[in-house]
Amino acid sequence: MPAVLNISAYLFTPLPDAGALQPILLERAQALELKGTILLAEEGINLFLAGSAESVRGFVAQLHEDTRFEALAPKESWSDKQPFRKMLVKVKPEIIRMDHPTIQPSQGRAPSVAPATLRRWLDAGHDDEGRPVVTLDTRNAFEVDHGTFDGAIDWRIDKFTEFPPALAAHRDELRDKTIVSFCTGGIRCEKAAILMQEMGIAHVYQLEGGILKYFEETDGRHYHGDCFVFDERRTLAPDLSESHARGTPPARD
Repeated sequence: MPAVLNISAYLFTPLPDAGALQPILLERAQALELKGTILLAEEGINLFLAGSAESVRGFVAQLHEDTRFEALAPKESWSDKQPFRKMLVKVKPEIIRMDHPTIQPSQGRAPSVAPATLRRWLDAGHDDEGRPVVTLDTRNAFEVDHGTFDGAIDWRIDKFTEFPPALAAHRDELRDKTIVSFCTGGIRCEKAAILMQEMGIAHVYQLEGGILKYFEETDGRHYHGDCFVFDERRTLAPDLSESHARGTPPARD
């Protein structure tokens, strides 16, 4: 079995002390010999970590001791080698940049759909109320080109800050359908789903846990290709194994 446990996780939770948390979390991660990136902002935490299973899970257990992080639910995958070069903890204005300050997921999420339910809807071609189901890819075009859901809407954005104007331009095309927004791990589609609700689109869901959770909990049916990840593994196949894609990735938003 591969020796390195990789996790990705995020949580929108108020962190007014994000700056003070930065050195604390860096020291903890380094003490456990972890590598990866943790992003902190007043709106929450977004992390990508790798190391021994004991160390990674120990770090998460320490986070869970803070009641603000109790709901943090990492997605796990494995690799033969450490996919990160260093350990970084950064404080940012947003843990995923959208430049749309009215979107505050910690104050109320859009409805979510479980991976197994989405798979069932895609099998049927409609949701449980008979409405057509459309998947909306909120990722950058570079990521989409490695793989996406069959028939997914792709607006060819180059960064997530382009999503709000793209949505405004295409809003009328989404009416009278059930829209499921998705991304790699859930963070972008969570903000996207709230924005769609704000713009008056009635039947909106976010894919809980994103593509990685869909791979973890289903057989990957209705998804074609691989999933791009922002570490040296580059892409993961639907069985969460490394698929060795090539190409130069853009900077993470």
